[in-house]
Amino acid sequence: MNLPVIIKFVIDLLAVLLLALGIKGLSKVKSARDANRLAAFAMSLSVVGLLSYYLGTSGIAIQSWIWIIIGSILGSLFGAILAKKVPMTSMPETVALFNGCGGMSSLLVALGVAIFPISGGQEDFDFFKSLINEVSISVSIFVGAITFTGSIVAMAKLQGWLSTPGWTQSKVRHFVNIVFTVASLIAFFDLINGNTSSIWLLVIVSSLLGIGVTLPIGGADMPVVISLLNSYSGIAAAAAGFVVDSQLLIVAGAMVGAAGLILTQVMCKGMNRSLVSVLFGGSLSAQSTASSGSGEYTNITSCSVEECALTLEAANKVIIVPGYGLAVAQAQHTLREVTKKLEQNGIEVVYAIHPVAGRMPGHMNVLLAEADVPYEQLKEMDVVNPDFPATDVVLVLGANDVVNPQAKNDSSSPLYGMPVLDVQEARTVFVIKRGMSAGYSGIKNDLFDLPNTSMVFGDAKKVLNDLIGELKDLGVGDK
Repeated sequence: MNLPVIIKFVIDLLAVLLLALGIKGLSKVKSARDANRLAAFAMSLSVVGLLSYYLGTSGIAIQSWIWIIIGSILGSLFGAILAKKVPMTSMPETVALFNGCGGMSSLLVALGVAIFPISGGQEDFDFFKSLINEVSISVSIFVGAITFTGSIVAMAKLQGWLSTPGWTQSKVRHFVNIVFTVASLIAFFDLINGNTSSIWLLVIVSSLLGIGVTLPIGGADMPVVISLLNSYSGIAAAAAGFVVDSQLLIVAGAMVGAAGLILTQVMCKGMNRSLVSVLFGGSLSAQSTASSGSGEYTNITSCSVEECALTLEAANKVIIVPGYGLAVAQAQHTLREVTKKLEQNGIEVVYAIHPVAGRMPGHMNVLLAEADVPYEQLKEMDVVNPDFPATDVVLVLGANDVVNPQAKNDSSSPLYGMPVLDVQEARTVFVIKRGMSAGYSGIKNDLFDLPNTSMVFGDAKKVLNDLIGELKDLGVGDK
């Protein structure tokens, strides 16, 4: 074993250890920021190790160094701009974009090695190593292309740039996707057999398959798709690790792939959806239009911000239920000002966080952490549900299906069996909402018809600002 190989092995081993520590640190909010930096440093260290290896064994031409430097500068600049400019509400779309970039990176690496073979070509390998190399290249191209195009479609849907075409809800889409799948598999195995002319066919049909699978899925199910695509990007990265002989890339890709699958399962469970129904069932709202749970509201009670403030002033315990509507209104900082006043008045305040409160698990936690909400006040659904019967006031902000009692009371509802927050058990429930539009399920929310529920209509940020004014007038927070 020569010196460059030893150096690369030591660097990769150190990078793997640092990456594992970084991922472990992401499990806690307090350590997440430093852990993220540690993981980024580990990946940078791996890049340095890989470059030093090729420099020591075969050398890197000056032209290659120029392209490496240019690519590194442009990529770093692009990442820094996104980190500064993208709001927290757009994080799911950004994650989708990054998944797509990861898939495209793996695709380009595999294409580069296939078109310009390392170390003079496949004749330098024995049969077993050659087979692994060909399979790794094929997997990187196949999964990378699907990840890239699927992630771009997911991002466009979440951003509102792309809607679901009507024809994609018919059975025709299954036939089209089957054709793309068969063509991809033919090109995949042909490429493994050494026919490099199939490489572009594999790129094209795999890319079309990514579009075909993602396009019919409704925007409400996009978080599940993003989690799955995150797993795909990990698989593609692990395959690319075999292609370029990077142990860290293999380990990191495997970690991302496994974590993405776990996250996908969490999302499916939180939405009471199977992965099969998400991928092949089309839009949930389209399926729910004929549900017995859809209907008109008959007992809606609305109230003013002043009435809400008077009830909050007399409360001993308040539970806040934030939803994606809060994120859209970017009202997390205003909400924090409201809760500060309540806390200054001796009122206990906690936040009930549903697994899909934002667009993906942890999204709402990060959003509230951005507003300096103490992490100890964020309570998971299973922890907070027993507390609702002893709660004076629940404030629901932009949440809908995650607080719908149909999930427990109506076996004919598409939400039946979905884990929800039992806010209806509280003495008083205030729902701050722009209007009576349905959630992702497309059905009515029975909570709105209950006698202990009052609707406060308006933009969440404006309502909360008005609420601060009313609380000031009542002297709340001055004690």
